[in-house]
Amino acid sequence: MIKKYSGVAIAFHWIIALGIFINLLLPNIWEAAGDANVRPLIDAHKSIGVTVLGLAVMRLLWRLTHRPPALPASYKPWEVKASHAAHWALYAFIFAMPLTGWIMDSAWKDAATHPMQWFGLFEWPRISMVMGLDEATKKSVHDSFGAAHEVLGYALWALFALHVIGALKHQFIDGEKELQRMMP
Repeated sequence: MIKKYSGVAIAFHWIIALGIFINLLLPNIWEAAGDANVRPLIDAHKSIGVTVLGLAVMRLLWRLTHRPPALPASYKPWEVKASHAAHWALYAFIFAMPLTGWIMDSAWKDAATHPMQWFGLFEWPRISMVMGLDEATKKSVHDSFGAAHEVLGYALWALFALHVIGALKHQFIDGEKELQRMMP
């Protein structure tokens, strides 16, 4: 019998994964999208990012109150440790990416005159403590958190690849029903 994740955990997994995947792709296409399309793509990137952050909070609360299914007994001890480390690293990235982006956006020089909209439906607040900094400090915060956001993005691609490779290894080489555990 396959030990599956709960329907809620599965929904969180795939919705957050899709949001992150789209957001990792968007910066790679907005330069080619043309000037008229760059701002809508950046706004979509921000909206998806804060949505991922909200879903991450709910996912973490779900995870802390609902035990995931046990890993198959055939996993070697180092695989179990690597799996746990990779999953907690993914949680860290799920929070770090939108938070660094939100801080960077709040320190943007034009933040006060260009409100951030959540998918065009309502204004999403910026972090007032960051917006209240003097201009030189704001520029430094914007640049440093922007650089961190970018580096985290590249690292997240690598972690994503390891996560997928690990799942595929267990599925196709080890013969475990790994993918079925996270499928609706």
